[in-house]
Formats: sequence, C-alpha cells, structure tokens
Amino acid sequence: MGWATSAFAENWPQWRGPDANGIAREALPESPAIDNIIWKRTIGEGYSSFAVMGDSLIASGHSKGEEFIFSLNPASAEVNWQFTYGAKQLPRLHKGGPSASPVISGVNIYVISKDGQMHCLTLAEGKPVWKLDLKTLGGISKPPEWGYSGSPLVNGNTVFVESGKTFALDKLTGKVIWQSQEYRPSYGTPALFSESGKERLAVLKTDGLVILDSENGKTLAFTKWETSFDTNSTTPITVGNEIFISTGYKRGCALFRFENKTLTTVYENKAMSNHMNNSVLVDEVLCGFDGNAHMGKPTEFVGIEWATGNEVFRVPKSEGLGCGSVIADKNGTLIILGEKGELILATGGKSGFEIQNREQILGGRCWTPTVLADGRVFARNAEGDLVAVDLKNK
Repeated sequence: MGWATSAFAENWPQWRGPDANGIAREALPESPAIDNIIWKRTIGEGYSSFAVMGDSLIASGHSKGEEFIFSLNPASAEVNWQFTYGAKQLPRLHKGGPSASPVISGVNIYVISKDGQMHCLTLAEGKPVWKLDLKTLGGISKPPEWGYSGSPLVNGNTVFVESGKTFALDKLTGKVIWQSQEYRPSYGTPALFSESGKERLAVLKTDGLVILDSENGKTLAFTKWETSFDTNSTTPITVGNEIFISTGYKRGCALFRFENKTLTTVYENKAMSNHMNNSVLVDEVLCGFDGNAHMGKPTEFVGIEWATGNEVFRVPKSEGLGCGSVIADKNGTLIILGEKGELILATGGKSGFEIQNREQILGGRCWTPTVLADGRVFARNAEGDLVAVDLKNK
C-alpha cells in the first residue's frame, strides 16, 4: 500500500487509516479520558472523514454553495490554511456536502467534492497543484444519483478514483494512466490486495464486485451484487486473496476467494448488512452495524466470524448505538461513534462484546467514522460540528 513504515504509527493519512482497514497503528492509553474534549469548531455540512499527518488535520465541509478544505492543527484547531471553491451540496435523504475523505500522500493532499471536482493541493500551504472534473473524466453529464462519495486511494505514484469507470491517475500530474470498463457508479472506495504476487483492486460497484488488474485496469473477475436501492456504498475488506463485502437494504454480506481469475463464494448470508460504514476485523471477528438508517428497523451492532459468517454477538437495540461507525486501535479496542454522538469504547471479538466506557461528545446526526491519531479521536456530525477528544490527558 505504500504506507508500511513506522513513521505513520501516530497518523491517519487516508480513508480507513494507515493500512486502509479501519485500524490504527497505535494503542489507546490505559483508562483513556473519553470526556476530555479539547476543542470544538464548525467546518460545514458533510460526511467526509479526516486525514491526519503531524501538525495537519485535513477536514472538509459545505456552506452556502461552497466547499471548504481546512488544514487544522490537531492539538488546537488553529487554522493552518483554508481552500474554498464553488460546489453543489446535492442533498438527497441526507444533508449533502462532501462525503469522500481526503488523502495525504507525500507533500500533497487529494480531495473530491460531492459533485465530482478533484483537487490536488500542497499539504503545507493548500496551494493548487492540479484539478480535474470526474464527471468529464467519466463521460457523464451529471454526478451519480448519490453524488461522489468514494475516497481517492493512493498507491505509490498512482491515485485510484471512481467515476463509473475506475481510473488510475498519476498523482503528481492528474494524467490518466488507465481506465477500466464502465459500470454503474461505485459509492465506496477501491481496496488493494495481493494475489499470486500481483496487486489487484477490489471495487464494489452498484452492479457488483469487480476485480481489476491494478497495472492496466482490465477486469479479471466480476460477480453480481445488487440492492433494492441501486446503491452499494461500502469498501471491500481484504485479507490475503479473500474479499468481504456487505451492503444495506437487507442485502447482507459475502466472503469471496479470488484465484486464477475466478471469484468463489465462501459464504453469503444476511447476518451483517452494512449500510454506509464498514465493519472492522478484530480477533478474526467482523464487528459492524447491521441495518439501515432509514428503513424503520433499528440498526444493531453485530459480530460475525470472518471464516464462516456465523454470528458471534448481537448488541441489544436498547444500547442505542443507532446507525453509527466503528474503528479500532492496534490492540483491537473498538472505538464506536453512535448515531447520536456518543463515543463508546468496547471489546468485541470471539469472547463477545462488552462496553468499557461511553460519553456523549456530539449532538446531531453522526454517520462519519472517527479517526484516531496521536492519542486523539476526531469526530464530526452531518451539521458540521467537529470535536477533538484527547484520550492521553485527563
């Protein structure tokens, strides 16, 4: 993935963290102070998560027809720089605003607006390096039905992006290296994995799961996976040559094995139906939210075995987690943000689920995964309130 150095241990440079699996490379301190909110600020409406590198926290939001990219000091919320441009909010059963998360790679950052504008900016000053319109790139006249929400994925000197087709771009110039065949849009982010010593891309399109050759974009395998709402919005989870996918609208989940240009189903069931946010794999158990935010049936927090898909635990609805999000520290402690803004630390693996601590840190609707970087958790709501919780100091 290009992030495999200890220098990233206390950073969170991309969607789903330093190893793109929702797990930090740092451990929470003993008895973390989850009520220790050190700062709050407003960044504008949206759902995008964050990227953190050293003294730079990159966040984005929408207000009055403009999108804002902020570089903030993680310790103080002091603004290092701000970049603003006109963009459409595209609300539809949600507030709209940016949903793709920023990526930091080397001296630059990469961001995608809700309406498909992609910018490469310098990390130090927020100066434009290059820009392009993903609609034009993908040959479409308007954004996909739910806007652009898949995050850029950087690997070496290449950045992968989604616009119906999957595109590989030169990260320094924005020049197209290759493009895949066209599918209905993906609302999630591609995932890299290795098979037979070669790098592959797993992309969950609205049509189904696609395996691409990362060197040329050719489709190596495809399996149909559709929902009743024409939406797949999660990122595949990969371990070796196995790929786990899960989507909402009662579609459920499946584990596939990719060998010799063939996808083989290991299992498929409805035990885990991730609407927007991914599960995390802890102690060989996938922990995540089963259910949808707007279909009447309360969402439940569930654990299933990676190897079999069998249910390990199911948290009662009375715990009130709603349709939230989850990441983990390197020791497997779950960091959950409930839909109504409650920060929860818990264990969840083969031995079951147990809440260790919980604290209300936000109001509003919280669908965005938190980030853990240098002992701090950063969390936002859809309205644009951003808070930092310092877990190291009481």
